[in-house]
Amino acid sequence: MWPHRQAKQVSTLALPIMVLTYDSCYKLLFSAPQLVRELITGFIPVDWLHSLDYDTLEKVPSNYVGDNLRQRTNDVVWRIQADGEWVYLYMQIEFQRTIDAYMAVRVMDYLALLYQDLARRREVLPKRRLPPVLPVVLYTGIVPWDASTDMAAMVARAPQLPESYHPRLAYLLIDMSQYQDSDLKAMNNRVAMAIRLEKANLEDLPSLILHLSEMLDGDTELHRIFSIWMRELLYRRSEGVLLLPELVNLMEVNMSLLQSLHNYRQAGVLEGKLEGKLEGKLEGKQEGEAHVLRKVLVQRFGPLPPDIASRIAVASPVQLEAWVDRLGAAQCLDDVFEDPNGESRDV
Repeated sequence: MWPHRQAKQVSTLALPIMVLTYDSCYKLLFSAPQLVRELITGFIPVDWLHSLDYDTLEKVPSNYVGDNLRQRTNDVVWRIQADGEWVYLYMQIEFQRTIDAYMAVRVMDYLALLYQDLARRREVLPKRRLPPVLPVVLYTGIVPWDASTDMAAMVARAPQLPESYHPRLAYLLIDMSQYQDSDLKAMNNRVAMAIRLEKANLEDLPSLILHLSEMLDGDTELHRIFSIWMRELLYRRSEGVLLLPELVNLMEVNMSLLQSLHNYRQAGVLEGKLEGKLEGKLEGKQEGEAHVLRKVLVQRFGPLPPDIASRIAVASPVQLEAWVDRLGAAQCLDDVFEDPNGESRDV
């Protein structure tokens, strides 16, 4: 029993969540309690889960040793207090975006490891009862999920064997391929924004990163987590072409991304290697780049003077790229738009 638990009868609920992605940085994303909460409240339509007190969400150790003495360390475990009782949220992260026909079997294996660990540590309910479990699978692939979500549906029936002996376990599937971008945008949810970034064209990333930065509302830790995630996302999506420096703020990520896009355009790299890979068209996006430049400048230096805003509005693509190229070392607006003699440096 838990040391702090009162003698009263309590019930607990364990919820294993298998997040099927193709990047190990998703484990980092869901190490943040804010994102665990938004995954549940944004994508699981169960009112009782939405009503829980997420201020009590707590991460607990998740290293398991099986009966064969092999250690499993790829699980993330959460617990949350609800109505004066402790509820355990178990999250198992799988780094793939492909469909696994035997996902139900894997879920059953994960649950067995959890139950074995709870029993060994005597963190069970009165009369040796184990907590109930709600398994959830988050799938971020492109094609719709078509694997069975119910173990019982996968096992052949023996005609003379009583039904009670047939294994059964169903998991709750969150299939992101079923969500349109407009659906995700309407949620105003940071997990939904991560999925939008996964699916976005290259040309749309800077404006989406700016939006995400605003949603983080100055949270330093979430900026750090998403900055690491974005760096890995860009590197993976570009097959190693876009490798940003290690940054801890999304505004810095955005400036570095804009500079990298400009440099690779100049070198002719993006057109040859990224076109089609990211489904992005790098030409014809002058208006979008001007919008991003304005947003970055306002974030760094405050409201723009009317003359600067006007210059950006009518600037050519070459001018915009030149200004973006100066952003990294700029300490003030003059460093972007004027030369050391105070004269305009329009291209």
